[in-house]
Amino acid sequence: MKKMDSTTRLERLREAVGNGDVDRRSFLSLLGAAGVTAGLSGGIMAGLARQAHAAGTDLYFEGWGGVVSEALRKYAFDPYEKATGNKVVDSTFGGEKEVLTKIKAAGNTSGHNILHSSGVDWYKRWTDNGYGVKLDMAKIPNFANVMDSIVEPFRKITPDYLSAVPYDYGTTGIAYNTKHISKEDAEAQGANILLNPKYKGKIGGWGGDWANRAWFGALQSGQDPNNIQDWDAVWAKVREMRALVLKYWGSGAELMDLLAKEEIWVTEAWSGRVAALQAQGHPIGYFDPKNGLAWMESMFVLKGSPMDEAEELLNFMLAPETALAVAAGQKYPSSLDPTKVKMPDSVTSLPAFDPTGKLDALTFRDPVKWNAVEKEESKMWNRVKKGA
Repeated sequence: MKKMDSTTRLERLREAVGNGDVDRRSFLSLLGAAGVTAGLSGGIMAGLARQAHAAGTDLYFEGWGGVVSEALRKYAFDPYEKATGNKVVDSTFGGEKEVLTKIKAAGNTSGHNILHSSGVDWYKRWTDNGYGVKLDMAKIPNFANVMDSIVEPFRKITPDYLSAVPYDYGTTGIAYNTKHISKEDAEAQGANILLNPKYKGKIGGWGGDWANRAWFGALQSGQDPNNIQDWDAVWAKVREMRALVLKYWGSGAELMDLLAKEEIWVTEAWSGRVAALQAQGHPIGYFDPKNGLAWMESMFVLKGSPMDEAEELLNFMLAPETALAVAAGQKYPSSLDPTKVKMPDSVTSLPAFDPTGKLDALTFRDPVKWNAVEKEESKMWNRVKKGA
């Protein structure tokens, strides 16, 4: 077999990247090796490098859809693509369990790079399953502006590294139609407003997460959701609510649609989605009941992702001008520390915003306790949902 000379090797590399057979990162690596072997520099190497960078790298992002995805696309992904030549291919998931199931079935993470992951419990689940990475924080200098209080729960799970950067936070409280329910009446009832037979057929709830249903069942049965002693009482309350519910919604977009059309008058709801409805002029009130659920979301990078590009995107997203524009657009406060970064009124006025940066007033789910009971208790929600 005739041995290829350096020019032939380089031309074949050029052809491969032009056909899309080699991604940018692999091409640059091969190009470097070819250059060293051939002892080349200057014109041909520079030209090929420019071609490789122009080809860009695709990053696959999965998120929650609706106003959240719209804000990320407008204020983060589009500017990032213009600045780098890389492409962010974003899609909507119905929940992270759906993504985890697909990855396990495929046996790899191909087509899955970054998740808008919900909560520390999911961070633990992804890392426990071996899908985490070790981010090089030196390549994400904007991480220095992130609140210590929002990072600490993640570091408790992976003390020696992070697989994600916390990006935003919010609460799951009670939304109600002010044309039919007064502020005083709603707040006096607390979480039990979802059990009021007066509103039968006008009540909604999130059906996509067993732990969310159990959290409100704990509140309604007078228990600390992070220290549940009587699970039978929890599910009894969930059954009681089910008899009154018009519909369990499956996404933030569906939640907003049901409230906007007044098909439901009261439901637990995500704070940012309610803020978006209020901004549109809908008569929707919102409050967090005592021990209402707070959560923090992260940008989780999955094993097998192109790390240089992923870290570059995370750093871009944490830049104050990007992060605060996304926060105002999606209606959830940024993970940036308000004592380090000046916050605009569009962010300080958001539900759940904490001007101290300490998040002491919010109650988060304990991932150790909740993940430990998931296998058994999630079955209960599946039975109750079907009417058992």
